[in-house]
Amino acid sequence: MTVKSFRVVLTTNDFARAVAFYRDGLGLDPAALWTDNGRGQLFLAGEASLEIFDPDYAAGVDQIEVGERVSGQIRFAFEVPDVRAAMARALQYGATLVHEPVLTPWGDLNVRLRSPEGLQITLFQSQNELEAEERKG
Repeated sequence: MTVKSFRVVLTTNDFARAVAFYRDGLGLDPAALWTDNGRGQLFLAGEASLEIFDPDYAAGVDQIEVGERVSGQIRFAFEVPDVRAAMARALQYGATLVHEPVLTPWGDLNVRLRSPEGLQITLFQSQNELEAEERKG
């Protein structure tokens, strides 16, 4: 069996706020809107992947990004071309800053946020993007 797509489903009591945050705050691309029995919005988010961590590894990532264990069982991570711009936009749409951007041991620039629904979110700019940005100057 081959999995053809991967979706995470978020149920929220404030549908409009969540849609605005993920669409405008994080820049996800709206796709289908379902209104036949309530409301549902599908967003496209580039390539999806599933990371599975044991508690020690999760604690290590939290330590690097935040300085202490803070995330729950689920944390979203989105690769963005400019962490600082993405962070500012997310904060404008209701995110809460958990920790300022940090340079990780693997060379990415990561920032930790909390979504309006309380989910931990990492925005990261890859080392390759950072190096390209430095070359521009």
